[in-house]
Amino acid sequence: MENIVSILKKRGFIDGVSHDELYKMDKPFTIYCGFDPTGDSLHIGHLVAIVGMGWFKKAGHKVIAIAGGATGMIGDPSGKNKERNLLDEDTIAKNLEGISGDLKKILGSDVPLLNNYDWFKNFSFVSFLREVGKQFRMGIMLSKDSVKSRLASEEGMSFTEFCYQILQAYDFLYLNEKHNVNLQIGGADQWGNITAGIELIRKVKGEEVYGITFTLLTKADGQKFGKSEKGAVWLNPEKLSPYEFYQYLIRTDDRDVIKLLKLLTYIDLEEISELESRLLKGEVGIAQKRLAQEVTLMVHGQAGLDAAIKTTELAQPGHAVALNEETFKVLENELEPFPFNSQAIGTKWVDIIAELKILASKGDVKRLIKNNGLLINNEKLTKEDALFEPTQLIAGRYVLVSVGKKTKYLLKLNQD
Repeated sequence: MENIVSILKKRGFIDGVSHDELYKMDKPFTIYCGFDPTGDSLHIGHLVAIVGMGWFKKAGHKVIAIAGGATGMIGDPSGKNKERNLLDEDTIAKNLEGISGDLKKILGSDVPLLNNYDWFKNFSFVSFLREVGKQFRMGIMLSKDSVKSRLASEEGMSFTEFCYQILQAYDFLYLNEKHNVNLQIGGADQWGNITAGIELIRKVKGEEVYGITFTLLTKADGQKFGKSEKGAVWLNPEKLSPYEFYQYLIRTDDRDVIKLLKLLTYIDLEEISELESRLLKGEVGIAQKRLAQEVTLMVHGQAGLDAAIKTTELAQPGHAVALNEETFKVLENELEPFPFNSQAIGTKWVDIIAELKILASKGDVKRLIKNNGLLINNEKLTKEDALFEPTQLIAGRYVLVSVGKKTKYLLKLNQD
């Protein structure tokens, strides 16, 4: 069987490895990856690490996820140009519940999810300094890229953040002692924290453990992948519906889609190569559709994927299914409604769209109409002075507004 690290290398996961022999090892690993509860849901950027964990699990290795109840109170400075706001315990508890649900849904309930607060809560400050802090040397700590970049910045770095690498290093030591963990994985920005743990275990136990960092999810233009008009592309359906999640993926740039198929799915490389060939031949959207279906299924399950596909079909201009009360109830589950009052009926659509802030200004609305880009109930609006006619209300209360081919808004009449 091919070495799992080599498989991940071929798919584009690997940013760095602590030992080159990882590409040749066939021994079983117990791996862990940590997730700090900075929000109440994980987002699509976390999927590289989660899918990486899934590959190890499929290859027969033991996988453990860590929720950072303790480290989340401090805030990881890696990849940040300023200090995070400290979260209170209630917020952290709520966030832990949210990300725990995301991880179990994708990785399965058989993957242990541990909270590092459980082993940090028994330390006093003095005992931690004596037992753990004494193992670290300032020169090595200061040489970490995450520290150097922050020290050189105008804001600098607090002592609290400076100690973060010690906390994560101790996680590795504790998990090695209690759960035989011998490999830590994380994003490229975690290299300094991971190597700190490797060095700590070598000092304390004289054992060799390993680390792998995965590439960060970026677009071909260098921007971070995972930002939509509404913010982060969340994995929790209460924060972002399966339809919106699906739509984000189906709009993936041709330059990015093959890379994402390799990183975010378990589709074999032969099939991905075939999809790439079809893409190069000009078959538009085939690869994106496969990506959207596979990732939505993984994150939201079959019911979520079915709802996303059905909503996509219903909201498609020219779709054969009539827009009626039943179809709008489906759309309402996926598109957050924009409420409007009955006084809007009989006024210009230009004014309504601008007032609801669907577009920034009346000028933007007029330009969209001129370019045939504004649709009301899947029909193009052709006149700038077109009025909101009572006959455009579906089931007496709904209107579907399409801005271009991609973005849909559901308008719902307030019940007076």
